Amino acid sequence: MKQWLTNLLLAVGLLTIVTCPAAAQQITVAADGSGQFRSIQEAINSLPAQAAKPRTIFVKKGTYREQLYIDGKANLTLRGQSQKSTIITVSLAREAARCAGNQDDWGVATVNVRNAPDLTFENLTVVNSYGLDAPEQQEINCPTDPTGKKKLTKTTHQMALRTFAGSPRMKFVRCTFRAYGGDTVSPWDTEGGQFYFKDCTMEGGVDFYCPRGWAYAENCRFICHNTSAAIWHDGSGHKDSKTVLKNCRFEGDPGFKLGRYHRESQFYLIGCKFPQNMADADIYHAPSGPGTPVWGRRVYYSGCHRKGGDFAWHRDNLSTAEGAPTAKQINAAWTFGGRWNPESKTPGAQQAAPAAPAAPAVAVAQDSMAERMLVYQRAIGGWPKAVGEKKVDYSHPMTTAERAATRKDAGRKDATIDNNATTREITYLLGAFKRTSNPAYRQAAERGIRYLLLMQHKNGGFPQFYPDSSSYRAQITYNDNAMIRALRLLKGVADKQGDYALVDFSLVPQAQQAVQRGISCILRTQYVQKGKLTAWCAQHDRRTLLPCKARAFELASLSGMETVGIVEFLMDVDNPTPEIKRSIEAAVAWLNAVKMPGFAVKDVDDPAQPTGKDRRVVAEPGATLWARFYDLETNQPIYVGRDGVKHASLADIEHERRVGYAYNGTWPEKILVKAYPKWQHQWVNGKSRL
Repeated sequence: MKQWLTNLLLAVGLLTIVTCPAAAQQITVAADGSGQFRSIQEAINSLPAQAAKPRTIFVKKGTYREQLYIDGKANLTLRGQSQKSTIITVSLAREAARCAGNQDDWGVATVNVRNAPDLTFENLTVVNSYGLDAPEQQEINCPTDPTGKKKLTKTTHQMALRTFAGSPRMKFVRCTFRAYGGDTVSPWDTEGGQFYFKDCTMEGGVDFYCPRGWAYAENCRFICHNTSAAIWHDGSGHKDSKTVLKNCRFEGDPGFKLGRYHRESQFYLIGCKFPQNMADADIYHAPSGPGTPVWGRRVYYSGCHRKGGDFAWHRDNLSTAEGAPTAKQINAAWTFGGRWNPESKTPGAQQAAPAAPAAPAVAVAQDSMAERMLVYQRAIGGWPKAVGEKKVDYSHPMTTAERAATRKDAGRKDATIDNNATTREITYLLGAFKRTSNPAYRQAAERGIRYLLLMQHKNGGFPQFYPDSSSYRAQITYNDNAMIRALRLLKGVADKQGDYALVDFSLVPQAQQAVQRGISCILRTQYVQKGKLTAWCAQHDRRTLLPCKARAFELASLSGMETVGIVEFLMDVDNPTPEIKRSIEAAVAWLNAVKMPGFAVKDVDDPAQPTGKDRRVVAEPGATLWARFYDLETNQPIYVGRDGVKHASLADIEHERRVGYAYNGTWPEKILVKAYPKWQHQWVNGKSRL
């Protein structure tokens, strides 16, 4: 009995040592079974999310063929037995992972990190071997691509490291990151990213070292296998964001260029050594970016030299940088603006070295309407059009109690794209970010864009609400141009137009794919009447794609209004395919066939009506009118009241609906008179004809 009790106490004691978050601990991973775990991921999963003291996972020498997911694990060190002998490797193209459903990039790399502050990697080699293992070109199944297929090459994006928001203060010491395509080392967090590399080797294709936010690399080796650019930076989150490379050395394929940037950036290269075979090309602004950086070109050199002789652009220009820092002042603590000193012996230390000048404090400007939009944003990323029966009004000042109550409602399932909700907020917030540089506005807009991407059906259609799928809310909704507004916004992101170019670049390919899926859905939902393409319904069934009913007075029918918005969107597609051309021409022919010449709709005085007003279709020479709804088989105008019964005349339905809903209008005039002839000349009769 005594021995049994002793054994129990020992077991409990051991359990406490392993799981107590307040105690520093080390666990061992060994491929040969000599540690507590054979798998690094199993060791990571065994740890609690938080710990008062650092936890260390010691990884013995060996090749570990596994993807790592470090999610919500703070204060963690992964330490290999040696940089050369402890290897973590997978073979994965980023596009292949996206085709498998990882549209948000989670799981596209060998090592994937999010919400893991104070993470340290030491003595490890991380490899994405896709470029070595894969054939020159292959085609894979890709449900997220409109064609259902995707072509991959050996040099496609392949990430060894991909980090996300919520993981500040990351250290990489004596590590090798190797791939043979673009974006090998992708520590991405424009708003709060702080990344430190010391004595590391990084190898890959275009932009293979591409930090976002603040990054410092010292005594690192960079090996480039692409002539476009080796290094890259995105510092658009804050004017002070920068990438610093100190005492680093470069090598690569003949003619490789040093670096480039697409967005706001700031480069400091101090004491770096370049090979003779590099191109005579300074770090340059990529023309595919959103335009001239607001903060200007900020590329600085000091003490950098090339074997065989320096190029003119290698000359020292550090004195032209803001604050004119000296090369001696530029260290890790200076890079991070006094917020973090990764070279302190105190883990997670926040103090800066005494010699490092602190970054000036920057006041964050605010926009009152944008602030109220932040309050109304739902947890899923979208916005409501109304709360209960009360329409959301951003011009209305909010009391402290209203703000608290609205934030408490963040989990409501009322986010929608109806009545311009969500698209309106995204657009305004990006404009507010451009005016104020307040990062909260761009973050909220990006969450809204991710909501649009999330809500899209696999067939490319957009529901009116998400995640609420009750009644008709989940059907494909062209009604009031809801889906078209969403697609136009995503096309702006995809094409990097105007303020939409301010968003995270990782959203661009996702938006491009979403737009292509949307176009595919539009083409598939165009109604075929007796073998002939016609127009679209306000709603289409999300599964069958056939016209369907929404509210009682919105029956399955062809729409004279929504068809116009769809045609306008299709006419904005550059180099339209033959399918798009046929779709536009068929819809225009239908609009011409169903018009009602010689009629207009008028609001008139009528004391006999409850409102003293009435709405009537009247004869008017020279006028042309269209109905909102047309019968699916006869193309005759239909008018439906709240009783759900079809009528042939506007006068036959109840007064409340007659004056409260747009059953007639002149919507097609603007495209039939000007836009369509211009489009037809350009893409059908002109030089651009396919």
